[in-house]
Amino acid sequence: MLIQWYPGHMHKASREIKAAMEHIDLTIEILDARIPFSSQNPALAKLRGDKPCIKVLSKCDLADEQRTQQWQEYLEREQGVKTLAVAMSQVDKIRQLTALCHKLVPRLESRTKPLHALITGIPNVGKSTIINILAGRTIAKTGDEPAVTKYQQRIDLGNGLVLFDTPGVLWGNIENQNSGYRLAATGAIKDTAFTHEDVASFVAEYLLHDYPELLKARFQIDVLPQTEVELLNLIGKKRGCLRSGGRIELDKVAKILVGELRSATLGRITMETPEMVEIELAELEIIRAEKAAKKQARSKKREH
Repeated sequence: MLIQWYPGHMHKASREIKAAMEHIDLTIEILDARIPFSSQNPALAKLRGDKPCIKVLSKCDLADEQRTQQWQEYLEREQGVKTLAVAMSQVDKIRQLTALCHKLVPRLESRTKPLHALITGIPNVGKSTIINILAGRTIAKTGDEPAVTKYQQRIDLGNGLVLFDTPGVLWGNIENQNSGYRLAATGAIKDTAFTHEDVASFVAEYLLHDYPELLKARFQIDVLPQTEVELLNLIGKKRGCLRSGGRIELDKVAKILVGELRSATLGRITMETPEMVEIELAELEIIRAEKAAKKQARSKKREH
């Protein structure tokens, strides 16, 4: 299943990124620390080539601290990549980005022009907030809804660094279905892209496996059920999400669970690990190979 959510301004932004890249010295990609892989743009690595890249893991105060460290080590295996984990409240730490940019691209004595850095990130990842902190004033519009920034901006920070800001870009097709659900769970994809129940079922299944103790503590459950459906029903009973006849109002339960995940009321949770992603990528390669083989077989059949 290919998950598609690609507003027109994002398509335009992708073209602008490609056109601007030849003038860029380095890239700054803002990732959600809860989903570092799923919030990456797979096209950006190809577009930037061998230019340095800083991957900022934003909202790290909402993510599992140990897994954030694992992700930083994993991402920095790639040549030219450095990481910085920040919470949106860590103003001083966010401002370290300027010095890190200059460190990655040392200015030559003969160079008079400032560094040009492309800053990008998926919707609702905190990019605009980071830009405003770096600039020391409100330049980029912020908001809780995805797709707030719609136009590319050139921002001179006045310290030898110019940012090229792009709209939050999601790629055309999200092949990995699990990544699509993770993006929806953290709020990067508008709530209309999935049903609340589907997202909550995905979240519930994951939490049962990876964060059972957080579920027990938050919902005061002594023995957890075996399935996500049973878990959602149990949460519904405990939170009084009942319709006439005692039926569980699943849409209401779903909004509670996903809302408490997003706000970290459940606790600090990371929705994916490097090991998990490696397995999913391997499975995706098999699916791609099978599709290619079927396409080739159909082509040969038409020729005959």
